[in-house]
Amino acid sequence: MARITLRQLLDHAAERGYGVPAFNINNMEQGLAIMEAAAAVDAPVIIQASRGARSYAGDIMLSKMIDALEEMYPQIPLCLHQDHGNDEATCATAIKYGFTSVMMDGSLKADAKTAADYDYNVDITRRVTDMAHWVGASVEGELGVLGSLEHGGGEQEDGHGLEGTVSRDQLLTDPDQAVDFVRATKVDALAIAMGTSHGAYKFSRQPDGDILAMNVIEEIHRRLPNTHLVMHGSSSVPQSLQDMFNQFGGEMPQTWGVPVEEIVRGIRHGVRKVNIDTDCRLAMTAIFRKVGTQSRSEFDPRKFLKPAMDSMRDLCRERFEQFGASGNASRIRVIPLAEMAKRYRSGALDPRIGGMTEAA
Repeated sequence: MARITLRQLLDHAAERGYGVPAFNINNMEQGLAIMEAAAAVDAPVIIQASRGARSYAGDIMLSKMIDALEEMYPQIPLCLHQDHGNDEATCATAIKYGFTSVMMDGSLKADAKTAADYDYNVDITRRVTDMAHWVGASVEGELGVLGSLEHGGGEQEDGHGLEGTVSRDQLLTDPDQAVDFVRATKVDALAIAMGTSHGAYKFSRQPDGDILAMNVIEEIHRRLPNTHLVMHGSSSVPQSLQDMFNQFGGEMPQTWGVPVEEIVRGIRHGVRKVNIDTDCRLAMTAIFRKVGTQSRSEFDPRKFLKPAMDSMRDLCRERFEQFGASGNASRIRVIPLAEMAKRYRSGALDPRIGGMTEAA
């Protein structure tokens, strides 16, 4: 049994000072690439699926695929996480299909497009936390609206993302409010807004402190040193992959992602989960274009997919190593959901704010 909750995994990461990349998947090839990379470096895994991925592949297919990956790699603790849940039903059905962790993104309303107010966010996140903790599953919340500090808007990803523009204040998580939010909702992890965004087109230039506010992470960690922080929209969009994509017929405008060194800086200040999707997509699709260009008569999908899997595997392995997750899978003994539920009921897993649990 290698299925692990997000809470247990991030607790371990905090104890040992590493971060865990959270890779989005839609299909078998992505899952195999991630697990092969993890096995090569003995790293624990977070595989996450968006609502778009669940619609694309189907809950039954995703569930059985994760069962297969778990059976193939029993030595690797694997957390299956719902990315950007938009309401209680999305989160509840995820748990029904074997997800050990859910994100309730109450920063947006249920349409996943409209910015929500703080009270709405607290209320719906707390309801999801209560529900998930009853069965031992973990919950990630989000405070602040994910979006660009350059243009004040968000990017759509699988139908999720802010439409229109919001104020700069809404695009930056308030550290004082973060303390109140964690206390009120009892989330296991907190996704914060600090200038990252979904998709490939995160920044129009190499990001600096004006458009990538790493100081927000540092200040929140100072006030909430025991809370696991999450960076969303944190693909680095490597230049080499952009160049390959364009060399073989693509038309990707020059773009900049989140530099790995800034993510590592975040890990030093409480970031334990780092969401990566675009990098994996680009690693595969650049190879699709290369194979299609260099072998124009090729029609066997496997001749495209196998080298694409290898490319994604190499990228995932690099992120495991860069974030310090390598060598930690074998150090973890998975706690079953039922035992995690008991710990939640006892108050043992309540947030620790200022060194004390809220139950105390």
